[in-house]
Amino acid sequence: MADARHIMGPAGGDDGESCGPGPRFSFEFFPPSSPLAEERFWRALKDLEALEPRFVSMTYGAGGTTQERTIRAVERILNETDVVCAAHLTCVGASRAEIDALAERYWAAGVRRIVALRGDPPKDSRDFRPHPQGYAFAADLVAGLRRVADFDISVAAYPEVHPEALTAQADLDNLKRKLDAGARRAITQFFFDPDDYLRFLDRAHAAGITAPIIPGILPIVNFQRTLQIAKACKAAVPAWLVRLFEGLEENAEVRNPVAVSVAAELCRYLVARGVEEFHIYTLNRADLTAAVCRLLLSDAAGREPTEAPRPLAVGGLR
Repeated sequence: MADARHIMGPAGGDDGESCGPGPRFSFEFFPPSSPLAEERFWRALKDLEALEPRFVSMTYGAGGTTQERTIRAVERILNETDVVCAAHLTCVGASRAEIDALAERYWAAGVRRIVALRGDPPKDSRDFRPHPQGYAFAADLVAGLRRVADFDISVAAYPEVHPEALTAQADLDNLKRKLDAGARRAITQFFFDPDDYLRFLDRAHAAGITAPIIPGILPIVNFQRTLQIAKACKAAVPAWLVRLFEGLEENAEVRNPVAVSVAAELCRYLVARGVEEFHIYTLNRADLTAAVCRLLLSDAAGREPTEAPRPLAVGGLR
């Protein structure tokens, strides 16, 4: 298995920024849906801002269901913080003209980064059906956004294959189309076996993909909910992980340190193999994410430049 640096790029990231010692992070949030949730979101964002993320991203619900909340949150982040914010955009439930108009609004507001996704079908629909006048696929959306403005565009990648893809090769071909259309990087679906990600990097490199592919990391807040999400996106959940979280649903004092250890170990395994950037799905919580990031930064600050991270013992990773 090849060193991940051949496709991850240098320590400064894909845009040449100097980032100093240690890995760099970006964080995903979803738009809060109530005053209490909004208060928690802003507290989490403030706490994680201290980690100097490369950017944060704000999700966009199926069928555009959170569109107005997403727009408000993105614009407020831009106006009230120094954090770089990437807005999610999907193909679902809108015409090209409507999506282009929203992209123009984002550009005018100062948004320069977009996470471009095909998107999931609305909850009342089993299959994705493009809007008659809309963008049919994420690659089309990327090309359309590039016509609107010079956005820095990220797209999705699937180490364990998109659940609707006919084959792994077809899924990889689709990723290449998105990058060839103008995306600068891909961010992966979460995974729990780091070798799945590393094998995916090897296949992407063999297919001629040179853009950075950033691993998406999910600290486990609610294990049963994680199982549901993993089933929907066909992400494997190892048996050792099921055993590890068994009986911890009502025991946050034990569950949370275990969740941090699992996520940190996964990241450390990847750091030892050349991965230098992580996109963390925060679920609008700062505690687990901050703990994982601080452990990784502490590793980097406390070792010699040529010294690999020491392996942890939690779970089944090697």
